[in-house]
Amino acid sequence: MSETVVQQPSFFQVKKGLFSWIFTLDHKRIGILYLYSIGFFFLVAAGLGILMRLELLNPGRDFIEAQTYNQVFTLHGVIMIFLFIIPSVPAVFGNFFLPIMLGTDDVAFPRLNLFSWWLYILGALFALSTLVFGDGPADTGWTFYAPYSVKTGTNVTTSVLAAFILGFSSILTGLNFIVTIHRLRTPGMGFNQMPLFAWALYATSWIQLLATPVIGITLLMIVAERVFGIGLFDPSIGGDPILYQHLFWIYSHPAVYIMALPAMGIVSEIIPTFAQRTIFGYKAIAYSSMAIAFVGYFVWGHHMFTSGMSGPAAIVFSIMTFFVAIPTAVKVFNWVATLYKGSIDIQVPLLFALAFIFNFLIGGLTGLVLGALAADVHVHDTYFVVGHFHYVMFGGAGFAFFGALHYWFPKMWGRMYNKKVANTAFALLFIGFNTTYFPMLILGLKGMPRRYYDYLPEFHDLNMLSTFGSWILVTGIIVMVINLFAGGIKGKKASANPWNGITLEWQTASPPPLHNFDKMPELPAGGPYNYPNAKNASH
Repeated sequence: MSETVVQQPSFFQVKKGLFSWIFTLDHKRIGILYLYSIGFFFLVAAGLGILMRLELLNPGRDFIEAQTYNQVFTLHGVIMIFLFIIPSVPAVFGNFFLPIMLGTDDVAFPRLNLFSWWLYILGALFALSTLVFGDGPADTGWTFYAPYSVKTGTNVTTSVLAAFILGFSSILTGLNFIVTIHRLRTPGMGFNQMPLFAWALYATSWIQLLATPVIGITLLMIVAERVFGIGLFDPSIGGDPILYQHLFWIYSHPAVYIMALPAMGIVSEIIPTFAQRTIFGYKAIAYSSMAIAFVGYFVWGHHMFTSGMSGPAAIVFSIMTFFVAIPTAVKVFNWVATLYKGSIDIQVPLLFALAFIFNFLIGGLTGLVLGALAADVHVHDTYFVVGHFHYVMFGGAGFAFFGALHYWFPKMWGRMYNKKVANTAFALLFIGFNTTYFPMLILGLKGMPRRYYDYLPEFHDLNMLSTFGSWILVTGIIVMVINLFAGGIKGKKASANPWNGITLEWQTASPPPLHNFDKMPELPAGGPYNYPNAKNASH
């Protein structure tokens, strides 16, 4: 006799009102709070990016002064890095789906989870307050390089404190996920039965926990020097600006993997679902996440090849940089091998996953150019670096975030977006992105320096092409946002498993009930991606 399951109300329906949201302890609601917060700041930073591209449409001053341009690109960088890319996937999809994918009802520390969101909002308010207090936003670039960040009269202290507070939010999220993964997996789920998205979050969380305190201490040193004139980084009073670069990049290069590893976890979920087959090399993908996290701690010096470090140190950093490419290549090989002879269903999430692979490969290969000593001397601090960075961060992590949004949208809201409009938005995003950022790689090889609000006439054509591309890109963003909002409000009802996925989140209702499951979830026999009718891809 089959068990009768009473359908529980969804987590949206349990309580109503603003206070039921901003003081919630439900991990799903906290994920939604992060989504709206992070989405807002992404749109703000994208607007600042468009402003920069408009100024660079023609040589000479168009409508922004040089000082204002410096403040715009600093604010763009601070918001995109600290308020969007770093928290985006773990805070939104990690919070929402990690407990469900592990078969439990919440994260290990629900109150700490809510506190981390409040810290995120507090840090964001500090960042935005630089617009209205003091002498305006910092003009140092998002890296806050000393000694200029010590000497400038702009609001560096407030910006630095914003990043410091956001760092605490990141640490608490990482701690929560580590304990959740160790202690709250459903009975029968060992580490080798966890979804690969959980593995990616696990590797990311260790970086958040171990690397973020370094940047916290470094940023407080900047504040101490500005307030007390201690002389830590200012060479005129005995400080060492190179020390600041070391301390900053000891955190900020592992932070690249805080941004990239969760994105790789998303791709590892999307590809087997839309290929309808067991993922190729499950353990290789899982352990390569840990390898990337580990090796990523030892490569920070490749940002500093032109700063005067010793030859042997530079060689070691260069070799270690190339080592990072190995576990990354393992992932790409396994993703492509999973698609081979799969029953491929080309849906919007899969398009974003494939775009991630394409963009991330360009970003990774250009990263190896920067990791090579002789080549880096030529392209250091040129637009080549800007192009490379955006291919990794936006073309990689950003596109994976959009892919996750389309993949898990029916599960989160219980409704479906318009697929034709979503395909159009994807096409605009992909074409616009590559038209915006690929010319920057060429501009960098030609010698155009980054962070300048003006340029020589010979760089005009490629800058004009890049600005045209940014218009296509922002059109794609607008179309995507409108389509998702419309889908969430009036889209057709989604089934519990619209993509025929096999991980545990597809065993519960759409949207999920308050405690995630109406009955105990059943682990798939043979592992988290063992599609019963598909040829096993791991052999």
